[in-house]
Amino acid sequence: MAGFRSLKHRLLLLTLLTAGLTLVVAGVVLSALFREHVRQQFIDGMSADLDQVMARLDVDARGLPTLEASRLSDPRWGRPRSGRYWQVDGAGADGTAGLLRSRSLWDEQLDAPRDMPGNGESHVHELVDQHQDTLLLIERTLRAPGAKGPWRVMVAAETKPLEQAAARFNTVLAWSLLALLLLLSAGALLQVRLGLAPLGRLRMALSDLRQGRTQRLEGRYPDEVQPLVDDLNSVLARQAEGLQRARAQAGNLAHALKTPLTILAQGATQAQASAGALHDLPALVSDQVQVARRHIDWHLARSRAAAAQSTVGLSTPLQPVAEGLVRVMQKIHATRGIAVVANIDAHLAFAGESQDLQEMLGNLLDNACKAACSKVRVRAAREGKVLRISVDDDGPGIPEQDRAAALQRGGRLDESTPGSGLGLAIVQELATLYGGAIELSGNAMGGLHAMLTLPAA
Repeated sequence: MAGFRSLKHRLLLLTLLTAGLTLVVAGVVLSALFREHVRQQFIDGMSADLDQVMARLDVDARGLPTLEASRLSDPRWGRPRSGRYWQVDGAGADGTAGLLRSRSLWDEQLDAPRDMPGNGESHVHELVDQHQDTLLLIERTLRAPGAKGPWRVMVAAETKPLEQAAARFNTVLAWSLLALLLLLSAGALLQVRLGLAPLGRLRMALSDLRQGRTQRLEGRYPDEVQPLVDDLNSVLARQAEGLQRARAQAGNLAHALKTPLTILAQGATQAQASAGALHDLPALVSDQVQVARRHIDWHLARSRAAAAQSTVGLSTPLQPVAEGLVRVMQKIHATRGIAVVANIDAHLAFAGESQDLQEMLGNLLDNACKAACSKVRVRAAREGKVLRISVDDDGPGIPEQDRAAALQRGGRLDESTPGSGLGLAIVQELATLYGGAIELSGNAMGGLHAMLTLPAA
């Protein structure tokens, strides 16, 4: 079964079977055509002999047929058992057989089927003589003036020459087709080797890649293989990029957690040294845990978005996510009386993870509700393959010169509100990973207009 798993062996076997079957069919057809052609030529020659015999026939005084053998051109008519015969019978079912016959028949007769061809017709029969030789016979009806009724004039010949010619042709044909099959086999082997050579080069390139000698598949390949090589190189590049990103994120996370851990360690040291510092330790621990949690959430969101980029067919309906976040924000900011209004079409969908959409839209809504005086408005629309989500509030807004800083990690423009300054940074990071963006500007209400651009599903 190992041979059937080989593409080379399967191609060779299929090619040889197809070529062999084609040559066998061609051989049978050519042999039949040649045999029919030779037979027809044989019959045409016999027809010419029949014309000669009929032209030399005379009628004697008794109304019987007569013919001088010397008037016939073929000497085989006078040589016994020569394989060439002629005979004249009385026509019809009751006609007399053997009225006149060639000397080559000696004391035998042609036992032809009793029939009577019409005027101008020739009948061809195949029969076996007394010596078990196959004969081909052609006959016509002759109505000679003065004859006692019509005659059946017949010419017969042994088919041995025809069989011998066909046998010689079949032998030559068989050897020729066998030689052609060998040439086709050699050509098929060469074709398969040359055709599959790029796969061998690809296997060597993969071996170099596996052993670390190269970082990608090098070289040019045929048009049928090159797309596969390009896709593999794309996967390798994405893997390398993902590995580099994972290392960077691990380093960023370790660096981000170093500060809160240092603060916690200092607080614990101070608590051991002073009873007064012990009173402030729970609040310190809570604040630093929140900071660490925000950093972890941010890096997890980045990892999730990076993984979602390589996943095909993701689709998250926008309306349920937006409405769920609106209800949460209304409960959180219920004491301030903030009205959160969402105008989202039910057919809009985001080409990404639901958690990432909640993270981005949730941060925008949370910031808007914290800054708003009384109203927050959420709208969305699709433009081609892009989904545009806008969040507006009627708060004080952000001055134009400070908007870029607001999108940076740790960028907090209002220290009076709780937070780590990662909200808008997370939104920008996730949007960028999805090929989108976030833009900040002013609106007609005097507050902040945040436009989030994401891929539409």
